[in-house]
Amino acid sequence: MIELESVPELIDPVMVAAFEGWNDAGDAASTAVGHLDREWKGEVFAALDAEDYYDFQVNRPTVWLDGGTRKITWPTTRLSVVRVGGDKPRDLVLVRGIEPSMRWRSFCNEILGFAHELGVEMVVILGALLGDTPHTRPVPVSGVTSDADLARTMDLEETRYEGPTGIVGVLQEACTHAGVPAVSLWAAVPHYVSQPPNPKATLALLNRLEDLIGLRIPLGELPEDARAWQLGVDQLASEDSEVAEYVQTLEEARDTAELPEASGEAIAREFERYLRRRDGGPGQGPGGHATESGDIPYLRDPATGRTRPPKPPRTEPGRGRDADGQGAEGPDETPGKDPGNGSGETPDED
Repeated sequence: MIELESVPELIDPVMVAAFEGWNDAGDAASTAVGHLDREWKGEVFAALDAEDYYDFQVNRPTVWLDGGTRKITWPTTRLSVVRVGGDKPRDLVLVRGIEPSMRWRSFCNEILGFAHELGVEMVVILGALLGDTPHTRPVPVSGVTSDADLARTMDLEETRYEGPTGIVGVLQEACTHAGVPAVSLWAAVPHYVSQPPNPKATLALLNRLEDLIGLRIPLGELPEDARAWQLGVDQLASEDSEVAEYVQTLEEARDTAELPEASGEAIAREFERYLRRRDGGPGQGPGGHATESGDIPYLRDPATGRTRPPKPPRTEPGRGRDADGQGAEGPDETPGKDPGNGSGETPDED
C-alpha cells in the first residue's frame, strides 16, 4: 500500500467502488465512479501497490511525457475522498481501479482495512453486465446484497447467484463476513452494443446510487451524452431489418415482464427524484431529450415504425455471446454458466 496523503475525520462516509474489466460492461461502472470523482473534485489519498495485485503483461503500464520528461503510470486501484455539501454534509470514499490479476483476498482485505480506519458505514459496489435488454428501453439496474436484514430494510434483492464471479462478488462477500453492510448495483447493457462508452448505463447507475444513499448527484452532460449515444445506435442500425425484428422481440419481452413495475411505488420513486432536482432546474422531457431518470424517448425508423440497433454479434460454437471479455455476475445470471468472457474459463480469483 502507498499512502499519498493523510485523511481528515470523515462525516457519515459511504464507500463507492468500481473496477474495470470483467464486471464493467461498456465501462459503465468505472465511468460512474470517475464522474463522481470529477464532479466533486475528489482528492486521492492512497493507492494499492501495483506489484502486489497486477500482472503487467495483462494490464500494461503506460508511458507519457510530462514537460519533456518520460513518466510511467502503473495500473492500480486508487482511493479518493469527496465531501458533499449542503445542510447535512457527508463524505464519499471512492475506490476506482482495475480488477486485480492475483491475491484477491489480500486485495479485499486492504480495501476493508481502509473502510474500517475511515469509519465507512456502507460499501456500494457498482457493476455492469451484458444482457438481453433493448437499447430503446430504460437501463435495468438491480440492487443486490448478501445481507438479509439489509435486503429487507433497503428494498433490495438478496443474491441467490451461483457460478463464476468477479472482484465485485468477492468484495461484497468479504464485506459481509467482516460485518460491513454492502450493496452491489448492476446495470444491464445491451449485448449487441457492448462497446464502451455507454453513458445511458452510467446515468442509470448514478440515478440508482442517488436513490440508495439519499444524495443529489450532479449529472453534468451525462443526460445529453446518453441521448447522443442512443441516436448513434439508431443511426447505425437504420438499414438492418433483421436486427430491427430482433430488438422488437426484446422490447415486447421487456414490456411484458415489467408491466407490474408501472406501479404507485415506481411512480413515487420518479417523483421523489424530480423533487430533489427541482431547485437545479426541471428534467428534460419528450421531444428527444433525456429525462432525469436516464430514460430516452424511443427513436424509430419512420418508414417501418421500428427501432433498429446494430446486428447482434454472431457467436462461434462453444463461445458465449460476450466475445469482448466483458461480463459480470448479476442477479439474473443462469447458475452454472460463465457470465464473463464466454470462453468457459473461470477468472482466477486468487
